[in-house]
Formats: sequence, structure tokens, C-alpha cells
Amino acid sequence: MDITYVLTVYDGWTYLASVMDLHSKMIIGYNYQRHMKQEIVLESLHQAVYKTKDTKGIMIQSDLGSQYLSYDVEKFIENHDMIHSYSRKGTPYDNAPIESFHSIIKRERLSRMVLKTFEEAKVVIFEYIEGFYNRKRIHGSIDYQTPYQVYYLK
Repeated sequence: MDITYVLTVYDGWTYLASVMDLHSKMIIGYNYQRHMKQEIVLESLHQAVYKTKDTKGIMIQSDLGSQYLSYDVEKFIENHDMIHSYSRKGTPYDNAPIESFHSIIKRERLSRMVLKTFEEAKVVIFEYIEGFYNRKRIHGSIDYQTPYQVYYLK
């Protein structure tokens, strides 16, 4: 899981928190907000837990951002019997898959248009993740299937 910045013309910097299932490459939780507080992380984790069902022993990887180190986030992870693994300071390669996803969404969709408002960007992000990335975008690393196919066939 990680947070990335999204620039809008009228609302300035906005933030997307995403959680990826590494086996399928599917984005199983995400939240887009005007702020970068712990709530953005908690909501993305809530979605991921809802889709995952059995979370016992699952490892969650994040950087050392204050949102991920907050008491509420740590408690949430602990309450769902997950293990929190942290990237080493200054080492984004430790969390490369989600960093790559954020690069892909920016390259394939967000940087190709002028996002005027938070609300406009929210629709674009939703359409990309739910309508394209998870359901239509094939990945060579998962045998040229979509994340949706792999996630629900596991």
C-alpha cells in the first residue's frame, strides 16, 4: 500500500491511497481525498479487508509515512491478524509493485488530461481502476490475464 499525489487545477494537490494484492496485481482497496491523513489509509484498508475476507497472516507492506505508523492504522492491522512490514527508509524499491501502479495510472490516464477539480479526478480514478486496470488491463507477470481474473480464480 502507498499514497500518491494527484494535481488538480482548482483544488491543488489531492491524494490517492491504494492497496494491491500482489498475487493478482488487483487494486483491492483505494481512497481518494483532499488530505493525506490516516483516514485515507484506513478506508483503503477497510476495502481491502472486505474483499479479502480471511486476512490472518497476510503481510501488508508500506513505507514509514506517519499515516501508516499511526495508532489507528496499526490497531486495524493487528485486529485483522495481519503483519505490517515496512520499507526501509529511502528505499522505494521495497514497495515497488504499488509504486509501479501509481506510475502506471499517472502515465496511462492522469497525465493525459487536465484534471480541473477533485470531483473530476475522483471519477477518472474510479473509472480507471474499476473499469480498466482491474478488469481489462492484462499483465505479462500474471500470464497475460487481468487482475480481476486472477484474483477471483485463486
